Amino acid sequence: MSKVPNDARTAAAAALKRLEQKGVRSVYLEGVVLGATPPVAAAPASSPAIAPTRPKPAAPMPIPAGLSELAKTVSVCTRCDLHKSRTQTVFGVGNPNAKLMFIGEAPGAEEDARGEPFVGRAGQLLTKIIAAMGMTRDQVYIANILKCRPPQNRDPLPSEVECCEEYLRAQIAMIKPKYICALGRIAAHWLLKTDAPLGALRTGNYTYEGIPVIVTYHPAALLRNPAFKAPCWEDMKKLMALLKDA
Repeated sequence: MSKVPNDARTAAAAALKRLEQKGVRSVYLEGVVLGATPPVAAAPASSPAIAPTRPKPAAPMPIPAGLSELAKTVSVCTRCDLHKSRTQTVFGVGNPNAKLMFIGEAPGAEEDARGEPFVGRAGQLLTKIIAAMGMTRDQVYIANILKCRPPQNRDPLPSEVECCEEYLRAQIAMIKPKYICALGRIAAHWLLKTDAPLGALRTGNYTYEGIPVIVTYHPAALLRNPAFKAPCWEDMKKLMALLKDA
């Protein structure tokens, strides 16, 4: 370096400093003869860093003024591919001022045909459970995570839930239930953002947006395995006790 003029050393030092500021920690100069002008390998200090291009997030949904307006918005939704195979959307049903809100995972074939949640065999069992609790369907509110039926009643895809959960969030905000009952593992997982097993979720204390959540079996599971009916009723008795003070 003794043969390198002072002004060249100064220019080289400045260039190396700029490289260091850009995150470069090692520069190998072996065999390189520095001339009177600064190296051109380093970009000018004023050159902006080029950031990777990222897709813009979807614009927030304009929230309608009430449930009926929200239902109209949902009825023409094309956010995900489920709109291509549905007969109609399945928004929700019940008391818009309900203290208790039941939430399942998605509509089935009969719900898709009639546009109302829980009207098939599982829905008829849910109606009986609600009656055993001393209430009617008109006194509670019933909805699903998804508003459209997945083909062959498969589990909801994460992308479908991401498109649809904003509708459910708006429903809950408008109804303002005192308690939410998550029907089944999938509904509980998406509401509570957990992958814990159903048995653990049934005995834990959870909330959704500050609202206490009781997790129990989906009525369809009770039809497949009647042994689940007894623990499900224990969950309902716990819920009934809570509702007395609501």
